[in-house]
Amino acid sequence: MEAPAPHSPAEPGSVQIVVTSPEQMRELGRRLAKLLRAGDLVMLSGELGAGKTTLTRGLGEGLGVRGAVTSPTFVIARVHPSLGDGPPLVHVDAYRLSGGLDEMEDLDLDVSLPESVVVVEWGEGKVEELTEDRLQVVIHRAVGDTTDEVRQMTITGVGERWASADLSLLVA
Repeated sequence: MEAPAPHSPAEPGSVQIVVTSPEQMRELGRRLAKLLRAGDLVMLSGELGAGKTTLTRGLGEGLGVRGAVTSPTFVIARVHPSLGDGPPLVHVDAYRLSGGLDEMEDLDLDVSLPESVVVVEWGEGKVEELTEDRLQVVIHRAVGDTTDEVRQMTITGVGERWASADLSLLVA
């Protein structure tokens, strides 16, 4: 992984990272897991195939949770209990949900959030009301017929929880 290019500075509370392989994306997830604790909401945005589930797989490894982290597209949400004393991982795919928080209410994310790390793919405009504090991860990749593995990522901490977090620790 590389630091941001000098011509594209990150905004305050934000870090930009270039990832060049799925292995680097998983490693970034493992490093990110070290910053997370119960009650954290992570929102992942990016095109299909951008690496959202790969990043979440690394988060699961870093958090030490049970079960293979796979895309929850067809089940909408999966809970991965901790194998140790850490928080469980709740992995949600909101792609097929068209409504806002009302439609997601059946998932009881507001109940799960205080004791879990909740990761929501495609959550923009749907889960922000769960908490004022969240980590927003935006993944950009080349689109079209390409085998390009390069991902431009922006990770932004929102709210008091992330105000003093040192996200530059994520840049290897």
